[in-house]
Amino acid sequence: MDVNTMEIKMPKADGKEFSFLSEEHIDSSYLETFNFNSKNQYIETTTREFSAVCPFSGLPDLADVIIEYYPEGGKCVELKSLKYYFVSFRNVGIYQEAATKRIYDDLKSLLNTSRLKITTIYNIRGGFDTTCIEGEL
Repeated sequence: MDVNTMEIKMPKADGKEFSFLSEEHIDSSYLETFNFNSKNQYIETTTREFSAVCPFSGLPDLADVIIEYYPEGGKCVELKSLKYYFVSFRNVGIYQEAATKRIYDDLKSLLNTSRLKITTIYNIRGGFDTTCIEGEL
């Protein structure tokens, strides 16, 4: 048998599928702020614990998230509330790019600042590294 023409069959989980929730289950009502009067202070918050579900494959997408902002609106995001908000993504089917934009939109509205940047750095999927950036400082 010629190994160059050999067909490799990978086992499949026939009839099995992963279910996930719709984007409506992302709960921005978890987000809270506290007042902070220093609109020129640069703030960076990072987590390595973000997860959502790829709606194409049903498999988990894991990412580092970097939030950078200046509290022009006189508010900072409260970290426990941010964690709960991120957990609400856990079982939601959302593309990586859309998750980045959703985080940006929710935090921009919450913090009332024009100087906000969200960076998501996803774990390798199918040999591809993906980094998404929304906003600017």
